[in-house]
Amino acid sequence: MRGSVDMNFLFTLGELQRLVRAYADKQAARHGITRAQWAVLAKVERTEGLKQTELAEQMEMQPITLTRLVDKLCNNGWIERRGDETDRRVNRLYLRKTARPLLGKLSGLRSEITTMALEGINPADAHRLLDQLDLIKENVRNAIQNPAGEPPRKEQRYG
Repeated sequence: MRGSVDMNFLFTLGELQRLVRAYADKQAARHGITRAQWAVLAKVERTEGLKQTELAEQMEMQPITLTRLVDKLCNNGWIERRGDETDRRVNRLYLRKTARPLLGKLSGLRSEITTMALEGINPADAHRLLDQLDLIKENVRNAIQNPAGEPPRKEQRYG
């Protein structure tokens, strides 16, 4: 027996995350980009026009750290900052056309990494695993929002 779930679950999850990040860093470097830059590009691709401050919050990143990543991506010609029409203090982020071929390559790389990680797991089990991970994520999110010993917050309804 491999030991109890209690003893191994969190360690295994953390180790898996570390290994996947290290592998993704190594593979992204083949395309002249870091994993962190890749993550920013992917977020901007999904939500063009996002405020830089919103992106930092979504990525759980310090604004100065994101600013450095965005500077590098701008210097490489992959994204651009545009001012906000209503608030000149705000920068909104947009992809440049030159980022499209790179994002295509990175999409293929994401598929390669996923295929490598899921080798030996049949597709039905992989889908089940993803569903279970989503449930675990939801459980943890709920625990953060409703700490033990506190009654669950009820959504206030009006009208």
